[in-house]
Amino acid sequence: MALTIPLRDKFAAGSRAAGLWLTLPSTAVAKTMCLNKGISWVLVDAEHGLINDTHYFDLNNIIASSGASPIIRVPADESWMIKRALDSGAHGVMIPMANTPELVRKVVQATKYPPAGIRGYGPMFTHATGALTAAHKAAANDQLVVTVQIEHPDAVASIDEIVKEDIDATFIGPYDLSVCMGVEFGGPEHEAAIQKILQATKAVGKIAGIFCLNGEQAERRFSQGFDMVSVTTDIDMLVDGFAATLAKVSQL
Repeated sequence: MALTIPLRDKFAAGSRAAGLWLTLPSTAVAKTMCLNKGISWVLVDAEHGLINDTHYFDLNNIIASSGASPIIRVPADESWMIKRALDSGAHGVMIPMANTPELVRKVVQATKYPPAGIRGYGPMFTHATGALTAAHKAAANDQLVVTVQIEHPDAVASIDEIVKEDIDATFIGPYDLSVCMGVEFGGPEHEAAIQKILQATKAVGKIAGIFCLNGEQAERRFSQGFDMVSVTTDIDMLVDGFAATLAKVSQL
């Protein structure tokens, strides 16, 4: 049984996977963001956003019905958080601060049903996503997208081992990476770390992702060889849209 996961289809085709970042728990905002058919994934941010697991089910359905993949960034690497995200119908999870191979191995186990992992089987709501069959469980183990965030110097130091784990993608958090490294954002040391992560990920045939705030940043990263890039956030769309409109009105 194959699952319909647009983001994985993009990966298989070798195509650019442009995404949006959702921090507001609003189905209306999610629906509006997904009107652009060039978007193949939406990150549902339960780490820094105002979203919690009571919002997952409705947001996932809105995003998936638009033809994009809902990917939930869980607050931490706890197995129960990963389980609740996947049980709600997400097409994958993103794990923040995945700093060691041991931690990555643990979270991968949490994303997979036995015998491949330790994910518990909770069918209370998964009937709505067709998840009641053994075939679905097997497909979920193979097809749900597991992404780990590289945003700390410990992760950079261990990147060659991290990418050997059973993950689909690395995803750089460049702002946290700059802060945790104690270096200037966009400076030579920061950029060298980003390139090291990119090269290590691509060397083993995995997907390389990175957070960007605008199209100019995103185009630069795509041209460097990144596969999975955010192009903006809901908040930035609101702020930039209001600012652009108000700038056309004089004497405000």
